[in-house]
Amino acid sequence: MKLRSARRIVPVVAALAALTAVPVASAAQSAPAKQPGTHRQFAVGPQYDTTHVYVEPGTEQAFATSWTSTFGGTTIGPVATQVTPAPSRTLSELVVSPVGTLSVFDYTTPIPYPFGTERTGWLVTDLDQAVKAARADGATVTVAPFADPIGRDAVVQFPGGISAQLYVHTGPTSYPDLVSVPENRLYLSPDAVGDFLHSYLAFAQGRIVSDDRKADGAALGLPGTTYRLLRLTSGFGTTTVAVTDGHLPYPYGKELTGYGVSDLNATLERATAAGATVLSGPVRTGTRDSAMVRFPGGYVAEIHTDR
Repeated sequence: MKLRSARRIVPVVAALAALTAVPVASAAQSAPAKQPGTHRQFAVGPQYDTTHVYVEPGTEQAFATSWTSTFGGTTIGPVATQVTPAPSRTLSELVVSPVGTLSVFDYTTPIPYPFGTERTGWLVTDLDQAVKAARADGATVTVAPFADPIGRDAVVQFPGGISAQLYVHTGPTSYPDLVSVPENRLYLSPDAVGDFLHSYLAFAQGRIVSDDRKADGAALGLPGTTYRLLRLTSGFGTTTVAVTDGHLPYPYGKELTGYGVSDLNATLERATAAGATVLSGPVRTGTRDSAMVRFPGGYVAEIHTDR
């Protein structure tokens, strides 16, 4: 991505800134995948779907340096700006890495509600039509469309309390393709998963790739247990849904995104050398080796290698 065009889109990206020993699968609701909605596909591409990283005050540069030292990539910013419809101020930085794009926010004022509750920002082809479709597909609009310096944004919430920010640019934007598409990692209860799938899959024009009702609980820090694990795909990228009873050890459920790498151990070595902390793992479950890592500023990420 050219630096000049990246600088132009920083304000918009800133405005983006989404088990126990008793088997959970036995209690999980069985919800068939809803057929895609009748509206068109609004997704542009997974490289434009940014994880919203709200770091502890004063740690934005430490986080960005640690992240790029671990995964590579480039950063644009920080830029002091207002990214909410209500008055606020944040240092905002765009991180473009081979494993995913991040919008990093280091607020110098209190964060207006409900910002900070959205997990991701999704670039859409038409904001007004996307908001209309989200409502029709069972989501609620928690932040009505508002203008930012070079675009517009809104926040929608799917059943189960899963929020995403939708955005458009007034000018063209070009991000490089990803080497590895990140996973939007969701944790839902058996009571919520059916309504979530019904709404989310319809809006995202997505489908269920797999539905394992006896996934190994060791992946969630609970060896000897099982849980329900769904893998979804859509134009917005990859999503994993862990259906649990909420009896989760720290830090599971704190992470927003999972990142695929070719060599987990080498990545963890780079991460710790760059100031990150391995909170859990590595652990091997099925065909995946994974670990949970906390980066400077408090951002927790799942990192994995699929064999």
